[in-house]
Amino acid sequence: MKQCPRCNLTYSDDQLNFCLDDGELLTEFAREPPPTRFVDPSAKPYADDSPTVLLDTARRTNPSNWPNQPQPQPLAPWQGQPSPQGQFAPYMMTPSPSQTLAVVSLGLGIGSMTIGWCCYLGLLLSPAALITGFLALSYIKKNPEAYGGRGLAIGGIATGAVFLVFFLLFVIIYGAAMIIGG
Repeated sequence: MKQCPRCNLTYSDDQLNFCLDDGELLTEFAREPPPTRFVDPSAKPYADDSPTVLLDTARRTNPSNWPNQPQPQPLAPWQGQPSPQGQFAPYMMTPSPSQTLAVVSLGLGIGSMTIGWCCYLGLLLSPAALITGFLALSYIKKNPEAYGGRGLAIGGIATGAVFLVFFLLFVIIYGAAMIIGG
């Protein structure tokens, strides 16, 4: 038989583990009442044989006799909240320099080298790479805080110029072969 320690109902079904009324874990039913006084048999008895009291008063976790603290004055909406650490200066963010023209120049230069041979598209991309590269370098020289990407601009100028040199060599060699070959 099992018994609920909360509501003291007894159950004869040994397969039940929880009380059907309150859901408490059932314990084996003891025919004798549980002890009301717990004594360690190995300890020496006291002179008055009284049990050890661990906590004689109720524990208060939220006492109501806290000292009163002065109420803070309400702040005006334009005043900031006081900080216990003090005031800190706001983090100054500096914008990164614009590299747009330099990136466009490099993209056009790479485009002229890779797809520029198809339908002579490089004859349009290569001069555009040269122009945007030189514009980017002049802007960087005038205002280096606002414009950046000097290496990218130089890369765009170099790839555009390399395509033009290779294309001129191709035209010269092809033209010479046409003249010599007859």
